[in-house]
Amino acid sequence: MLARMSRPATLGDLRASGWVSRPVKQELRENTLRLLASGERLIDGVVGYDDTVLPQLANALLAGHDVIFLGERGQAKTRMIRGLVDLLDEWMPVIAGSEINDDPYHPISLHARHLVADRGDDTPIEWVHRDRRFGEKLATPDTSIADLIGEVDPIKVAEGRYLSDELTIHYGLVPRTNRGIFAINELPDLAERIQVGLLNVLEERDVQIRGYKIRLPIDVVLVASANPEDYTNRGRIITPLKDRFGSQIRTHYPLDTDLEVEIIEQESRPLEGEDLQVRVPGFMTEIVAEISQLARRSPHVNQRSGVSARLSITNYETLVANATRRALLHGEHEVVPRVCDLDALAASTAGKIEIETLDDGRESQVLDRIVKAAVVEVFRARVAPELLGPVVASFEGDVVVHTGEDVPASQYHECLARLDGMAAVLAALEVGESPAGAASGVEFVLEGLHLTKRLNKDAVGGRASYRGRG
Repeated sequence: MLARMSRPATLGDLRASGWVSRPVKQELRENTLRLLASGERLIDGVVGYDDTVLPQLANALLAGHDVIFLGERGQAKTRMIRGLVDLLDEWMPVIAGSEINDDPYHPISLHARHLVADRGDDTPIEWVHRDRRFGEKLATPDTSIADLIGEVDPIKVAEGRYLSDELTIHYGLVPRTNRGIFAINELPDLAERIQVGLLNVLEERDVQIRGYKIRLPIDVVLVASANPEDYTNRGRIITPLKDRFGSQIRTHYPLDTDLEVEIIEQESRPLEGEDLQVRVPGFMTEIVAEISQLARRSPHVNQRSGVSARLSITNYETLVANATRRALLHGEHEVVPRVCDLDALAASTAGKIEIETLDDGRESQVLDRIVKAAVVEVFRARVAPELLGPVVASFEGDVVVHTGEDVPASQYHECLARLDGMAAVLAALEVGESPAGAASGVEFVLEGLHLTKRLNKDAVGGRASYRGRG
């Protein structure tokens, strides 16, 4: 790309520089080929799609297709669409003053054609950054053809222009994204009569604005997103429009807990504060990820609605927030989430999954079972069974261990002296030697032993007591 200081300022200078005009699909194709050849990622910030979605997207770009991403909520559809902008050239020349990014070599608007005819090689050129070559519209039932394609501008008419004058047109979002990428999110929500207005954009590559005998041959890549259930529930994509999209790419949720953890660590916002040291043990992060994985497999959760990856992210942030609040109430500055903090996830979970039940109070029971099942899964994966025998044996007699939000981290160190083998388990969990780390490990081990039926537990409010089963 030409350096900023040497960018041509006129049409004559542009011709002399050797700049070559390319259709936007060819531009995307060539830049995609360059990335693939160099081994770089096609879209940054998207986890879990390297072997599934991204190869299909690369195929679509190489084939010069318009694309529709089909998938449930929270599957990074919008992120991938916006990431396509980075596949455009960083700077692009346009006729100065053009509303629709007129190609200096092939102007299509009346303004640009007249300017080139009048000034020739002295026609002024502007350079547009790729960020301005992306247009986006959230499809809503009130979206109109005027929004997308264009309409008469009454102000220009009031200024004295005739209705037949092309300069009275107010261009819609699609023409204004000429030589770029236009995205429509939640396409089925667009009224069917408005979807018809996109047929020419996808096939004939032009737009028609009512009342005018003009057709603007625009150069645009159309990308859309949709939820599969929208085909029958909220609306549908009309068959001729679906037929005109070159590729339909199905997205999906993270296929395993490791990918879910990777998303959590990438997307969650760190909680920072003066004198606060936040550390989240790996097993606690895995529990949060496993909750989402189990919810996606639960027969009690509406799978048509989906379980967004946002559930994992907000649950993780809530877990850390509750641990921070608890630590500060005890005057502690090291924040390490514990099992008792999982109770706080009800607030960040309830609004993100739909329970398949009509019984009052049933929702909280389903969520509670999912959380417990997640703890069991991680406990069995993380803790070797041979390490647990001495811990269970320590509960013979009247030994009782109290845990909960109202128990400061310092008191958990007493458990290490009373429970044989607990120190070895904590070492295997790599919780560190601090009181807060030990407290997190102890609660995890005791809860895991209870859920695998090796310890009894009495819970009242946010406090729990563990004892032997004898």
